[in-house]
Amino acid sequence: MPAPRSKPLLEWEPLPFLVVLLLLLLTGIVRPQAAPWLLWPFVLLIVAAVAWLVVGLVRGGRPANPDRWGDLTDLEGLELVDATRVERAVRTVVPVVDTYRHQPAIELARLHGGTEQHAVLVPRASRWLSRRYRVGVQLVGGDRPRHAGFLGAAADDRWRELLDGRRERGAYVRVPALVTGGSRPFGVELDLSGLEALAADDD
Repeated sequence: MPAPRSKPLLEWEPLPFLVVLLLLLLTGIVRPQAAPWLLWPFVLLIVAAVAWLVVGLVRGGRPANPDRWGDLTDLEGLELVDATRVERAVRTVVPVVDTYRHQPAIELARLHGGTEQHAVLVPRASRWLSRRYRVGVQLVGGDRPRHAGFLGAAADDRWRELLDGRRERGAYVRVPALVTGGSRPFGVELDLSGLEALAADDD
């Protein structure tokens, strides 16, 4: 089955908030003096929506690794598969996108792990308010993983199925990473040459 490109609508975090807000706006129309056949189903609908919201908040507060946005808290208990660098005459690297949003995390990863380290690729990651699934990049040099951004669209399209297939088997792929720049804004480049060997193994 193909890897999903977006979250199911019912798993989208803002949806319960939007439903409750809409129902609260409708209270201006459905008054307490409304007919019972309208009032009581509406009240039950509000109660169900608030319960859905509370359940979502409780579930969201439970620790998970990776969490529902694809962030890693640590590497404990995760199966990691190394996609080691393939030596070539010309080295090819892929830049990580959205690094401007994660400059403090990248700076800490560089401070603790140096400029050359590894990154774990986490499929089905996303940003808050977005339903779109992306492949998250977690720098793992130093004391703990730190979110650096996402794979670009071209790399995401090319490697999504491979990475998601590994995730379904409980494994995450680790690739060589390079933090570029001597000061902010830092960039992150990934060497994905080893993914081709993993893809060949899956075939």
